[in-house]
Amino acid sequence: MSKHKSKACGFTLAELLVSMTIGLIVLGAAANLYSPAVQATWVASQRSEMQQDFRAASDLLQKDISLAGAGLPDVGIPLPTGGTAPVYGCDQTGKCYINNAAAAYPPDPSTGQPAPLYGLVPGYRFGPIINGLQTDVITLAYVDTALLLNCYNVVITSPTTAQFSLPNPLPGTCVLPPGLNAPQALNDPAVGLTPGDVIWFQVSQGLGAQNAKSGMALAEVTAPVAAAGNNTYNVTFGAGDTLKLNQIGATGGTLTQINGFSANQGNGAYRMLIISYFVDNTGIAPRFERMIDGHTPIPVAENVMLLNFSYDLYNNGALFTNQPDGGQAQGLTPKQLTKVNIVNLAMRSTQAGTSGYQGLDLQTSISLRNLTFNNNYPLGP
Repeated sequence: MSKHKSKACGFTLAELLVSMTIGLIVLGAAANLYSPAVQATWVASQRSEMQQDFRAASDLLQKDISLAGAGLPDVGIPLPTGGTAPVYGCDQTGKCYINNAAAAYPPDPSTGQPAPLYGLVPGYRFGPIINGLQTDVITLAYVDTALLLNCYNVVITSPTTAQFSLPNPLPGTCVLPPGLNAPQALNDPAVGLTPGDVIWFQVSQGLGAQNAKSGMALAEVTAPVAAAGNNTYNVTFGAGDTLKLNQIGATGGTLTQINGFSANQGNGAYRMLIISYFVDNTGIAPRFERMIDGHTPIPVAENVMLLNFSYDLYNNGALFTNQPDGGQAQGLTPKQLTKVNIVNLAMRSTQAGTSGYQGLDLQTSISLRNLTFNNNYPLGP
């Protein structure tokens, strides 16, 4: 009988300690590499999201500023006078958004009454204070060419109603874009008139140089459009609208003064786009908002921390630059604006990383091409 001896192999305590030490060193090195990689990924994702929001905000802002005044007369469009001051920044439900309130249009320095609506309305220090810094508001106005409202004949049937009818044949001023066979119905759910829209009327009454009268007014749609026959629609502009445009008792600039007037060759009415940009800080994070006429504002971007403008104006050969209040302290009016300077459109990332928030700032100048042409190259003496 023979004996066989077996010998079990294993690690000594010293070997275990050495291997554990090496493993910890490798894990530590991997962790040191992983943490910067995660941080870099976070920074890249935050910056990418912020750049998308920033690009959307800056593109919309620059597009609307460059269109300010398009289609408007040189003298502006009369606002209601002799009554309650008209406002902007409130939607069809009555809620007001600009610093939790309505914003009043600037007064005419010579009369104290609201100045006409021009292509741009500065809102110096109208916005909320964020992180101790005062923000501004800017409002642009131009004609909406998407809805062919000018193809319709229009009659002001009362101080609160107007009737639109589509003539046959269409007037020569009605130019249909490619792909559109007829002007859109005014109750079209996609592009038609809805409560909160603002309409600019240019109508007349009487014939001949001695008897003819003409007038303009802005009015806010307050009810869904009602069909009144073949291609005929009744539109309501009820008193008590949130923008205070439909004032029956005002002495000027309302449908009361043009009641019974009409336009039978097109060009009698246009839908206006009165667009306000402002920062709303009533939510969790400040939001950059775009508001059209009397409709609920649409968020454009989050975490916009600062919005400031200055303006260049032209008056009788003199140029006034970088006026933060739009020239009001100089006794100038929005009619004399020629350029908008975006002093600061500042945005930061949604969250802070180890190195703090990511941020972007925009500073640029945009020519008011429609107003600049009128001011620098007058058509008359």
